[in-house]
Amino acid sequence: MTTRICMGNEAIALGAIRAGVKIVAGYPGTPSTEIIESLLAEKNPEVNIQWSTNEKTALEVAAGAAYTGARSLVTMKQVGLNVATDPLMSLSYIGVKGGMVVAVADDPGPWSSQTEQDTRHFAKFANLPVFDPSTPEEAYQMIRQAFDISEEFSLPVFLRPTTRVCHASATVEIDETAPTHAEPNFEKKPEWVIFPALSYRKHGELEQKQKIISDRFSALPFNKIEGNGQKGVAASGIAWLYAKEVIEEHALDVTLFKVGTPHPFPDKKAQEFLSGVDAVLVIEELDPVLEEAMLLLAAGTKEIYGKKTGHLPYNGEYSYELVKAALFKFLGMAYEPTACEEMPQYPMRPPVLCAGCPHRASFYEVKIAAKNIKKPIFCGDIGCYTLGNAAPLNMVDTCLCMGAGITIAQGLALAEPGAKCVAFIGDSTFFHTGIPGVINAVYQNTDVTIVVLDNHTTAMTGHQPHPGTGRTAMGAPAKALDIETMLRACGVEKIYTVDPLNYEPALASFKEAIEFNGPSAVIAKSPCIVQMKKPDTVRRIAKETCIGCLKCIKQLGCPALVPDDGKVEVVKSLCTDCGLCVNVCPVGAIKRGERNA
Repeated sequence: MTTRICMGNEAIALGAIRAGVKIVAGYPGTPSTEIIESLLAEKNPEVNIQWSTNEKTALEVAAGAAYTGARSLVTMKQVGLNVATDPLMSLSYIGVKGGMVVAVADDPGPWSSQTEQDTRHFAKFANLPVFDPSTPEEAYQMIRQAFDISEEFSLPVFLRPTTRVCHASATVEIDETAPTHAEPNFEKKPEWVIFPALSYRKHGELEQKQKIISDRFSALPFNKIEGNGQKGVAASGIAWLYAKEVIEEHALDVTLFKVGTPHPFPDKKAQEFLSGVDAVLVIEELDPVLEEAMLLLAAGTKEIYGKKTGHLPYNGEYSYELVKAALFKFLGMAYEPTACEEMPQYPMRPPVLCAGCPHRASFYEVKIAAKNIKKPIFCGDIGCYTLGNAAPLNMVDTCLCMGAGITIAQGLALAEPGAKCVAFIGDSTFFHTGIPGVINAVYQNTDVTIVVLDNHTTAMTGHQPHPGTGRTAMGAPAKALDIETMLRACGVEKIYTVDPLNYEPALASFKEAIEFNGPSAVIAKSPCIVQMKKPDTVRRIAKETCIGCLKCIKQLGCPALVPDDGKVEVVKSLCTDCGLCVNVCPVGAIKRGERNA
């Protein structure tokens, strides 16, 4: 055994390696991204890792590997599971041969997601087991157990860490024993092909497995009872850790039931817990999954408190202070926040596009190009460029989910023929789910302009490669798929490729594309500024020329431009000399100068 200080996602990666994982696939999405990043950092020659084009693809790759008896892992965030649900629902019927774990990171808050959806519902929906870790240490232990359960019952198994578990750090005991498993060997059999008659039989078998797995879960150490008070507390995930800390710090006389496997619910262990308490407070982030299971088991014989009784909120991330207040209320104790608990809120600091980000230039140029259009509508998508919605750009009127910008634009254009719809999509998102929308626009001959913001990386989640970058997750060279060629293959005939930082030619191309009647596309190609070395030059304000109109600030919102005594100043440490501001200044007051001068 060795000890390592690990972030939760790293602990999951190390646990998968020690469990003998062979194939790993996923799509980057906070808070899950570092699972694959950590696996890549380990450089284990026995593990083949890929960033797939999307979550559906990743899950199907992992399933194919599991058909052979190899252990596989697929990673994503909670909204990515929506994309992967189609194969997942069928896979729960078909089953697997090798252990397969679906690691889905939920995002209470939400900190970086469109929704606060709860993966435990998907586990119930698909009749698949789910492990819900409370700490990085437990995440390491649980993923190893999840692989074993998966193989024993021939089912995929969920691991559901939340943001706080994914990004917390702890000391983890690492088993250095090398795993041993049989060599992968795909055996041909009719059960690998899904047909209605097979699905009917498999559904019945799947339901029968739930009771067996529930009993197995009741015996696992992840489900445990501590204390012997008459009042009971049932908790899961990070909420259990908060509850345990409050109980120990204030010596509360309660019985604490930790639920580490929410589905199938560990009925036997839960009944043991219920038999020793008079009432129960259920503490869990997001939806009342445990609470509803407790209500069913108690069948009116015990008072069950939680979200449904207003003791705890449905939304948002829980905290020590929130759990403490709920526990004190449940126990009938007076609760007065300490000075520490009453700390003032941090000031709001909305996210903005980086100084020099080429997306700012693209947004501004499209805005200028469309200024004479009667009703322009700008449809956004998921990525850094969603920040184009903020003032002063105001260039994202809609944003739904990955790849929806192109198709939402088509619906708007069809319903309101007088509008001109422009759809923005990033290069990674284009490969993820953008292409079917392009095909549909061409097939229906819908008048939309597609702007592919190609910064040659998956920027928002940490600069992972994608099919257009020319390299794989493991660093091997790969064929770089050309976006213009793919657009042309989809049938788009009016295509422009521009450098958005080359203002005049880019503006002219945007104007032509927007004025074209039918599907058109502009590929705005410029690398992510975060990956570029800052040049030796910056922009400076000639104060004697500057008239203090603040037009550069008011129209661009670049963080490198700030007001200074009625005029404008350039923050040298932020400026990347992109030059966009030069095209906005009406009096030519923005000059180039040496960074260190």
